[in-house]
Formats: sequence, structure tokens, C-alpha cells
Amino acid sequence: MIINPFKINSYLALLCITLSVTGCGGSEDAEPPKLAEPLPETPPAETTDVCQAQSTTVNWQALMSKDCQNLHDYSLFIEPSNPTSDPRAPGQLYQLSTELFSNYASKYRFIFIPENSTFNFSATERMEPPVGSVLVKTFALPYDTQVSGKGNEVLIETRLLIHRETGWTALTYQWQDQQANLVIAGANISHTLNNQGEQLTFDYHIPSKAECKVCHQVTTEHTSVIKPIGLKAHVLNRQVSTTQHSSINQLTLWQNNGWLNNVDLTQAPQSFPIDDESADLTSRAKGYLDINCAHCHNPHGFASISGLRLGFDVSHTTFEYGICKQPPGWDGGPDGLAYDIVPGNGEKSIVHNRQILSAAKDRMPPIGREIVHHEGTDLVKRWIDSLAPSIGNCQ
Repeated sequence: MIINPFKINSYLALLCITLSVTGCGGSEDAEPPKLAEPLPETPPAETTDVCQAQSTTVNWQALMSKDCQNLHDYSLFIEPSNPTSDPRAPGQLYQLSTELFSNYASKYRFIFIPENSTFNFSATERMEPPVGSVLVKTFALPYDTQVSGKGNEVLIETRLLIHRETGWTALTYQWQDQQANLVIAGANISHTLNNQGEQLTFDYHIPSKAECKVCHQVTTEHTSVIKPIGLKAHVLNRQVSTTQHSSINQLTLWQNNGWLNNVDLTQAPQSFPIDDESADLTSRAKGYLDINCAHCHNPHGFASISGLRLGFDVSHTTFEYGICKQPPGWDGGPDGLAYDIVPGNGEKSIVHNRQILSAAKDRMPPIGREIVHHEGTDLVKRWIDSLAPSIGNCQ
């Protein structure tokens, strides 16, 4: 048999490479061939959604980073289908002495302040909780305004104001079948209620994300951002019940919680519920106009161009509060009204009349009510009627 020397050499060369045998085609000091470096492993794709995290505590990570589709993803309440009580710690119910009217809806407000975080008391300015804080407000429409209790109402929406590192974010959740889902474009919900014998049928409007900014925006020379509305001393300065069946001033309670700094009740103004006939009429009317109107009618609000300033701390005898003031950009309505407030004459005052007008171009507030708040409008009219005509000359 003839052996092909070229094949023998090829086999030997292959054996040398495979077994790294010294002396085969090189010196004994030759290094064995190096293997290629392994490719770096691709990290697995992140599959954990912070909104889906199951927890028996508040889901702070989701609150600060994601607009979750379902309200229960934030784990704000012990019973997810009941946003009217039992918030998870550190959530706490809070109450206002005078409330923004929203078609007779009941409102359940809760505040969540992160651990070791504080904010400062102010007697006249809106107070702003620190980054990480969450304000929760749930709206429930009654079937009869004279009957209280959860059996007489239906959940409509829950709104969140979340103070993230980038600023305040507003999220709105609509309740359906015991679940609350995020809505961006808003929604209309038909409802009928009885108010002192009058049957009222209307479409309750859940505001869109853009509409939320109309009421909550604060505009300065360089920026336009959203801020909370109701955190003012005069509406928080009230007694609230504690778990020990006693009562305490709400501002003092927040100070005791370690949330609020430099509380001075001697400097804190106070407004009262509109139906508290024992309280001062002016204080009640101004508190009502502040909470319903001043978030727009202030130097940095959506209606700043009107020149009308309805803050609780603004003197009600001044031109800027509307005394004998003519508003720009409004035609006076069906009665050709001329002045925001005519002292001694509520019927001729624009402030009162725009509360009872319903056309889109006339209604005030422009967002948030579809029906007339008779109790509030009557209060404002009574107050204007009580003003001495001598404080302004509207001729």
C-alpha cells in the first residue's frame, strides 16, 4: 500500500493543533493557542412592572415614576374598591371648612406625606407638601342631597395630585364595576339626584388631563405649572375628630404628625361652612368665593387677565375684589350687567349672576359644575345685598 506523505503531514498538523502537543511544529516554549473570549451575556429584559407589584404598603415607587392604569396599583387603600376610608399609612383623611361645589358630590380627601418629610405653614398662601407627597380626592354623587351615607351615593372618580421630582402630576381615575381606571380625555356620566324635592338630571363631567391644568395652573413670567388648590390655612383651620373620639385643630394635628412647620394659629385666618348661620356672613361668603373662584381669579391663575382677585385675604371693599369693577372680555350676559359686585345689589352683580347662568360662555366656574348650587349662590347674593353702597360708586 502506497502512503501519501502529504496526507500524513496534514493529519499530524491537525493533531498538533487539537492536542497542543509540544514539539509538533514548534519549540517546547511555544504557548498553546488561546480560545476566543466569550461574548458578554445580554441582560434579560426587565419584566417587572412597578404598577403590578403586590404590596401591603403604599407603592411609592410606582407613584413617583409611573402613570398606572389602575388606581389599586398604587396600594393607597387597605380595601382597593373603597377609596373613602382606611388609607394605608401614612395616609390621613383631611377636611375643608368650605368646599368647592361639584354638582353636590361628596368628597373624600386624603393626604400622604413620606416619612421624615415636612413643609411650611403659611397664613395666606397655598401650602405645598414636599416631593413624594400625594393628595387623593374621591367624588361620589348622591341620589338625594338630604340623605347621607355610602348607601345613598355612587363612586364617580378619584383624582390624584402626585408631587414627583419633575413637579406635580394630575391623574384621574373613573370608577366602574368597583374598579378605577385612568382616563386622559375625560368622560361624561349621566346622573339624576333629588335636591330638596327637585329632580335634577345632568351629565357629570370628569375633566380631561388638559382641563385639570386650567384650575390648577400657576403661571409666572417663565413657567406654568400645576399646584394644589385646597391647602390654605383658612379652610384647614378647623376642628377634626381623632381616633380617640376627641377633636383637635387640623393644623395642629399636622404639626403633631411632624408634617407642618412653624404653625401659628394666632395668625391663621378661618372660614366657615356656608350653612353655619352662627358664623360671620362675610367670612362664609369670602371662603366660598375663595375655594370656588380664587384658584383662577388671582395674579397667577387662569383668569388673571380679568383683574378680579377673589382670594380670602384680599379686602372685599376694594376695586380688585370686584367692587364697581367692569370685567374685560364679557358681554354682560342676558341682562347686560356691568359690574362684578354692586354693593347692596346682588341681582345686578356679575359675580352672583355668573354662578346661576348655565351657557358655556357665561357659566362660572367654567369647569366643575353642570347644575346650579342654590345654597352657595343664595349665600353670595345675601352677602352682596348686605354690603353698604357707600363702599363703592357704581354710577
